[in-house]
Amino acid sequence: MAHSHDHSGHDHAGHHHGPPADGNFSRAFGWGIVLNLLFVAAEAAGGLWANSSALLSDAGHNLSDVLSLALAWGATLVAKRRSSARYTYGYKGITIQAALLNAALLYAALGAILWETIDHLRHPEPVNGQMVMLLAGLGIVVNGFTAWLFSSGQKGDVNVRGAYLHMLTDALVSVGVVVGGGLVYYTGWLWLDPTISFAILALVAYGSWGLLRETVQLSLQAVPASIDLEAVRRFLLARPGVVEVHDLHVWPLSTRDTALTAHVVRPGSSPDANQFLQSLQHDLVHEFNIGHCTIQIEQDTAVAGHHGCCDAENVEDSLVATSGKS
Repeated sequence: MAHSHDHSGHDHAGHHHGPPADGNFSRAFGWGIVLNLLFVAAEAAGGLWANSSALLSDAGHNLSDVLSLALAWGATLVAKRRSSARYTYGYKGITIQAALLNAALLYAALGAILWETIDHLRHPEPVNGQMVMLLAGLGIVVNGFTAWLFSSGQKGDVNVRGAYLHMLTDALVSVGVVVGGGLVYYTGWLWLDPTISFAILALVAYGSWGLLRETVQLSLQAVPASIDLEAVRRFLLARPGVVEVHDLHVWPLSTRDTALTAHVVRPGSSPDANQFLQSLQHDLVHEFNIGHCTIQIEQDTAVAGHHGCCDAENVEDSLVATSGKS
């Protein structure tokens, strides 16, 4: 039984850890945090002065976004640290934990804001509609610009996508606050302000639900939503000489990196095993964005062990090829 493991950190031919998000987002995170902190301070002060629960609720949500951006930024920096003897996969998994914490903090903030909004609805007070419109208009500019900073990479990383969706949602919410502020100013209906606040909360909760669900799934090492496990199985079975695939596992190493392990039954495969594996790992990256794969080639069907992996004593000949950096 032959094994070939390489976790030295050197590059393997044809191996990638998935396409990186376009550009360096450290600058985007920095700009986003600074701009939103300034806007939160202005919006909170304006909300208190204008007596607007809609502005205060939006300021609270924007403050949670600042924390979210800081956590996501910190996680991306820690994830770049090299692997060690204890953390053999490196620190990439911290991006999943940061994304899950961000989602939890968001819903905690929504609960606190909801409580404040209910109080404003029970005890409505006059609102400065002009101030509401002015600050919400500023929010459209700040949040829209910040969303634009993340737009190019939001398809490649759930952390970047989370930042993008938060900022885009806030920009759209600010549009609603501008409209609501105008209605309060022209109609004098005080109940409109907390009603708009309820709408803001509902919109943010609804827009963030998918992100929360995805981060929980990632934390449980579920197959990433972008990958069809059965399609991967069919892909492996279609490779030349493969007659069976078993013990197939696909799981996230981080919010961007995906790993795969599988046992592939391929009789008579020894002469071209290396070429077969190089071609396979190359195609897994380009077809499914799976950058870290470990394939065990077996001459005969192996008997499954206690944990779903094959029993080595029943394997006549196997080759383990590991691609990628740990």
